[in-house]
Amino acid sequence: MSIPEHAEGPRKVIAHCDIDAFYASVELLKRPDLMGKPLVVAGTGPRSVVTTASYEARKFGIDSAMPAARARSLCPHAVFLPPDFTAYRAKSKEVWDLVRERIERIQQVGIDEAYLDVTEVDKPLRVLRALVAELQERTGMTMSVGVGPSRLVAKTVSASFKPAAFAALSRQDACERFAGASTRILQGVGPKTAERLAAMGITTVGDLQAHQHEVLVQRFGERMGSYLKTRSWFYDNSPVQAGGPAKSRSNETTFPQDISDHSELETVLHGLTEGLCATLQRREIKGRNVAIKVRLDDWTTVTRARSLAARTNDPETVMPVVIELFRAYAPERPVRLLGVRLAAFEDPVSAPPAAGTPAGQLTFSL
Repeated sequence: MSIPEHAEGPRKVIAHCDIDAFYASVELLKRPDLMGKPLVVAGTGPRSVVTTASYEARKFGIDSAMPAARARSLCPHAVFLPPDFTAYRAKSKEVWDLVRERIERIQQVGIDEAYLDVTEVDKPLRVLRALVAELQERTGMTMSVGVGPSRLVAKTVSASFKPAAFAALSRQDACERFAGASTRILQGVGPKTAERLAAMGITTVGDLQAHQHEVLVQRFGERMGSYLKTRSWFYDNSPVQAGGPAKSRSNETTFPQDISDHSELETVLHGLTEGLCATLQRREIKGRNVAIKVRLDDWTTVTRARSLAARTNDPETVMPVVIELFRAYAPERPVRLLGVRLAAFEDPVSAPPAAGTPAGQLTFSL
């Protein structure tokens, strides 16, 4: 297979760092007697899902986001512990504060993972190995590290060689190494996209590399078709953006029982919006992008968003948009979760925002 022509950006060295089985690892520091046993961190309610599982538990097929009841049936002798988010936040801060002492450019993208731009670091692999060892000694956490010329390569590498991964691949190496892997290994290829690709006979990264670009464009459109093609060849120029203030705030709730009545759901949305705006007002934060999140009884998750002409934290302004977005979607199945988000906060160094944009779809995690 020949590699298509594509403009290469400046040389970069990017690391993706991910703490192995983070929540479970924190629990094991508190309960070392559980070391080596299948451990599952999950809530206790009827709708609870697995937050994380130790690698011993994962051997039984247990994984994150699985219903806790299903996890118990797969491994009845596993130890189940409720999540301790206070402890997790404290340990996360300890880990990433230490990383920031050693690496200047870091973008934290979760409580347990971050991208590091080590392009300007002398002997970056040696520095990263020393960092992993220091983290293990000082925090008790094991960190997997993937290194590559882009965020895409780095993340794919770290995820593929966990636990305790430390590997570096070039873009060309990644193309060859992961050619036989499922298309789901590529960031940006979700379950539904993978299903659509499989219907075209494309099940592996190599299949996607070999497939004609024109056919992908016909099936997915110019933007998505081109995106999938470049993704398969591990082209990615997205930068590591150093941390700044939060870009969004959200408020959500999961129902004990699924709700079908739209008027009841709109009442919930009113409460969520009031609570979110009250929080933003206390912090003197305003946003201009309003979004809702709806999770159905079959776990389908849909989001809708709209940008306003001006930033606000006034519920009287936000509420009509939230309700309009919900009514435009009008879920036909019972709803298990609702969420509201306000984003695009004020940045004092940026230019004033342009006029509002039309309603659209936005994917986000509340």
